Amino acid sequence: MTPRKVLVVDEFDSDLVLEKNLTQHGYQVATLKLQELNLLEVVKSLQPDAVVLNLYAPNEKVLEMILTINREHSVPVIVFAEDQQTETINKVIKAGVSAYIVDGLEPPRRVKAIIEVAIARFHEQKALKDELQKTRNQLEERKLVDRAKAILIKSQNYNEDQAYHALRKLAMDRKVSLGEMAKNVIAMAELFK
Repeated sequence: MTPRKVLVVDEFDSDLVLEKNLTQHGYQVATLKLQELNLLEVVKSLQPDAVVLNLYAPNEKVLEMILTINREHSVPVIVFAEDQQTETINKVIKAGVSAYIVDGLEPPRRVKAIIEVAIARFHEQKALKDELQKTRNQLEERKLVDRAKAILIKSQNYNEDQAYHALRKLAMDRKVSLGEMAKNVIAMAELFK
């Protein structure tokens, strides 16, 4: 099994405690200073399994980076921070972190468990989001098919079953999905209005 790659972004001038701890637990670790990097470019090039931020408090720039990482790179983000204000915690959760750990890295032995739980939670949430998107797409396709069937019923005097089979045959003949064919029928109907 290949070791997980973890990108550590550290705001503190520390003695690399987090990097040493993760390396001892078998992770491949790259550590960078927060001020020195374009985090999005680094995530894109390294393609880590997780991004760990060690900072005092996530500012607006960091929150925006977390949002973009979640949107463009789909990787779990774990934040170790000192800031325990409710407002900060709410902002971080909205930004999409997988874990927000207050009061630093003590004890060091729990870091591996925190990261593994955050990664597992991230993948579970991603699976749920993917399933939700799939369901939304199916619902949207169903609406298109129903709308296309209604057009065929009205214009060709088909019953619902005939309209569905005609739509299906058109899709198969043209080697496109039923939803795509429904879009085409709707577009053609719009043209002839």
